[in-house]
Amino acid sequence: MMHVVTIDLQTAKLKLLVTPKTPNNSQTTSVFLKKFKMKLAINASYFAPFHEHTPWDYYPRTGDPTAPIGEAISNGDRYGVPLKEWPVLCILQGNIAKIIDSGSCPKDTINGVAGRELLVSNGKPTDKRLLAQDDKPYPRVAVGTDRNGTKLWLIIIDGKQPLYSEGVTKVELSQIFTKLGVDKAINLDGGGSTTLVVDTGNGATVLNAPIHAKLPTNERPVANHIGFYVP
Repeated sequence: MMHVVTIDLQTAKLKLLVTPKTPNNSQTTSVFLKKFKMKLAINASYFAPFHEHTPWDYYPRTGDPTAPIGEAISNGDRYGVPLKEWPVLCILQGNIAKIIDSGSCPKDTINGVAGRELLVSNGKPTDKRLLAQDDKPYPRVAVGTDRNGTKLWLIIIDGKQPLYSEGVTKVELSQIFTKLGVDKAINLDGGGSTTLVVDTGNGATVLNAPIHAKLPTNERPVANHIGFYVP
């Protein structure tokens, strides 16, 4: 089960926001969408600490302290530590998007998050050998850009739910992106964090089927998110 969202970043008055840093910033994607009055939102960065043993033994819960792994920027405020092997999605002035391999966004970046793997570069899938480690069907969240940085693709794929959706491998995900015609794409936090939420006018509606703490349709509180708003 896959959702693909295509966003024209040059849409008039479109605004993008990465979750601001707060002392206790673990919150679900639905709460983020409602709090900041977004129209659409997804979960973003990998984060720590985290564990999930049983439906009653897990971390974090809403409000628990967590930190994103890799670069994180919200409205120009940098609160994540850049890591060389964690490529970043950077949103610059004028809503121009760039995916950068080095792990660090340019100084004039407004919003940014880090991903774990570079899936596509220059319109071609990453070498399968680089994606081979632990590459099994899994829930996925990923983002791609066009060459000009004016278009974003968000892909949200449910998984870990036999007879409904088992997910895809990272190699399969890179192939999906190339069929869409992206220039670059990175893998964000997936697994039980995988969430796509929209504002339908009657509140936040989760479009996919998250699976947090081994419970289907249960949203996970995470460290940060990416939200979009058009008045």
